[in-house]
Amino acid sequence: MERHGNGWRERIRHVIFDHDTRESRAFDVALMALITFSVVLVMLETVEEIEARYGTLLLVLEWVVTILFTIEYIARLVTVENRGRYARSFFGIVDLMAILPVYLSVLWPGTQSLLVIRSLRLLRVFRVFKMAHWLSEANYLIRAIRASSRKIVVFLVVVILINVIVGSTMYLIEGPENGFDSMFRGLYWSIVTMSTVGFGDIAPSTPLGQVLAAILMITGYSVIAVPTGIVSAEVAVSGQREKSCPGCGSAVHSRTARFCDACGSALAIGSERP
Repeated sequence: MERHGNGWRERIRHVIFDHDTRESRAFDVALMALITFSVVLVMLETVEEIEARYGTLLLVLEWVVTILFTIEYIARLVTVENRGRYARSFFGIVDLMAILPVYLSVLWPGTQSLLVIRSLRLLRVFRVFKMAHWLSEANYLIRAIRASSRKIVVFLVVVILINVIVGSTMYLIEGPENGFDSMFRGLYWSIVTMSTVGFGDIAPSTPLGQVLAAILMITGYSVIAVPTGIVSAEVAVSGQREKSCPGCGSAVHSRTARFCDACGSALAIGSERP
């Protein structure tokens, strides 16, 4: 009897967690479709006209989807080899958060809006369709951001100082009569102007203030390209350092190189395997 029970759980586990059989792939595709449908439902509930006309139907569909997700979550917990590890994993937490807001909405109405977190479950598409190796490409960007973090912090500090100085100066030039009733208001205007957003809710009226605004806007266009250039340079370096030569140990190669530029030895390509 125990063997029969284990066999039943093993079959369910293969369907849920594996991606190499017809049944498991059909389950994965159906799950992706259901996740997409549930996210669309949550978004439709925020449209007043649709909510007023089809609110009851949307509520019923939301509970049906939640019950299906609850059954799936329980099935994962029952069939997985290490329940605690799955429950604490990224996907385990996301799976739980995909159903929890609906039950909490019974006590605290409105929490069902948090169901948009279900969209994170679509990340499984990389494993389902054998695209997990694509995620390794994100490592270049992560390494580049980490390597350039100090430069970016210095850049942000300089930008903040520029905004504080310009905002305070604009407060002195324009004054409360032109809408700059505090230095914080001037700082807000400076940030909006330098970022080239330009809400237009406050603008300088004096000639000197307009000249300062023009200088700040031109500076903003110049500043926007700085962090992009910093990260792009680090991405290029990261791509060069991806492989180390087994012969001489050199790590300076182009990303697609198969042979060492220094000694000509063949480079290991194990990190490129799908």
